[in-house]
Amino acid sequence: MAESKNNIITHGLSGKVGDIIVFSQRGGKTIVSKAPKERTGEASEAQKEHREKFQEAIIYGKASIQDADTKAMYEAKADHEKNITAYNVAVADMMNAPKIEEIDLSNYKGKKGDPLSIKVIDDFKVATVKVIIHNADGSLQEEGKAKISTNGLDWIYTATTDNADLAGDKITIQATDIPDNMTEKTQIL
Repeated sequence: MAESKNNIITHGLSGKVGDIIVFSQRGGKTIVSKAPKERTGEASEAQKEHREKFQEAIIYGKASIQDADTKAMYEAKADHEKNITAYNVAVADMMNAPKIEEIDLSNYKGKKGDPLSIKVIDDFKVATVKVIIHNADGSLQEEGKAKISTNGLDWIYTATTDNADLAGDKITIQATDIPDNMTEKTQIL
């Protein structure tokens, strides 16, 4: 991809020239790029899923910039020098779910008030982190939302009930971001 600067012939030009190059406008600049090749063959399942996800991201991005509060939130991370708009940030946010990096259960001994620490990252912002604890027999012990720590990276959940037997208990973490992408990770005690 090339950028045309101060060229009176190509200034404001957009469209395809033959099967060789494409002119487009971005941020008041003329961009010149190689023309895309026509795809052959059937798309794979992964490609179909990615296209569907991208289509959802475009719809989300358009809806996001229609709401003043949401647009302002994404606008804060936009970089107009690099032609990254609030819309671009919203689309990228929809495309990427949060990642649960680490579940620290070292301080959880089954007592009310014991903390569980979860490290979650996202390309934009983690909205919520939920903790669900099931006993070994599958019954629900407790569930609730974790709170963000002062470092902005770790989420802390404080146990609300006593848990007499931790052996075989299943702890499930669900992390969501602003567009409600959810990632789930389970750990067995």
